[in-house]
Amino acid sequence: MTDPTPAAPDAVPEEAVADLRDRLRRFRAVPLIRGTGWARGTDAAVLDDLVRYWAEEYDWRVHEERIRALPWRTTALGMRFVDRPGPSDEAPVVVLLHGWPDSVLRFERVLPLLEDVRVVIPALPGYPWGLPVREAGLTTGGTADLVAALLEEIGVTRVVVSAGDVGSSVAESLAAQHPGLVAALHLTNVPTAHYSAPPSGLDGDEQAAMDAAQAWMAAEAGYSHEQGSKPHTLAVGLGDSPAGLLAWIVEKLRAWSDCDGDVEAAFPRDDLLTWVSAYWFTGTIGTSFTPYVEERETVEEPIPVPTAFTWSPEEMLHAPRSFAERFFDVRVWEERDRGGHFAAWEQPESFVAGLRSALALVPLP
Repeated sequence: MTDPTPAAPDAVPEEAVADLRDRLRRFRAVPLIRGTGWARGTDAAVLDDLVRYWAEEYDWRVHEERIRALPWRTTALGMRFVDRPGPSDEAPVVVLLHGWPDSVLRFERVLPLLEDVRVVIPALPGYPWGLPVREAGLTTGGTADLVAALLEEIGVTRVVVSAGDVGSSVAESLAAQHPGLVAALHLTNVPTAHYSAPPSGLDGDEQAAMDAAQAWMAAEAGYSHEQGSKPHTLAVGLGDSPAGLLAWIVEKLRAWSDCDGDVEAAFPRDDLLTWVSAYWFTGTIGTSFTPYVEERETVEEPIPVPTAFTWSPEEMLHAPRSFAERFFDVRVWEERDRGGHFAAWEQPESFVAGLRSALALVPLP
């Protein structure tokens, strides 16, 4: 076991904060067809208001202080992660895996609700505060191996893994490639690869879910095609324009959350801008596309790990239990009446209840 080194992210230089404000103040509004709301993408009036607030009223330093105060660690591998100790060395270990377009901040609201367990939240490679990605080839399976190596380095041998979005694909690979490590899974969605290449012999409910998924992808997944096909072209615009970055991310935060069309009902504007600022100041929007452009391994055999699913009504891609059972040993299947894609952030108590159902599946030492 290696004692991980405390490693809070560095404070953002003042000149970088000033540069962001300057760019926002010089935002050149693009001529658009007004009055279309969100139907054609981010609402121009909402964006104008958020850009003004980000430039003139938002205080990054307040949020940076809170973020840097998290119990950050880094290992010899160079992977940074939040490591919140449990009440004792015998406490269960929970690993939380985030997705896109978020970061470890997805789980801020659940940390106070999990004081009886040790919580490990890796900053995934290529994402804010994560290990830099400089070469092609890092698949979700490769990311899973890095997470396993991180846990080995800090002496953790048995975990419950909770994940959503890209994190679900990493969690599936982690359980497949390191079966002795993962005691149970808690997932808020079936990994996307299973919708893109579904197995044969689907029943009526499963086929209906696949048809709905294909319709959603045709109407809403243009972002995924661009991020997965020409990510470097897109990254230039988003990495050079904070307004462009904000427009790209806020559209998804609104569309994928249970907010009744008002993104600030799910993400108060200071929190929303902190999530976007995390990408801006770390310069990671381009490398966060890595899981989209690299192949996401489809695990061929069902994962023999007890799994609990917690479904939110506004999750983008739904599936019946029978479909999930093709890939996982489903022991718990819970459908909530509120929440969206960012369940841990939107409905933290409900999310933790689902996670505890996974903890209860396997007694941990």
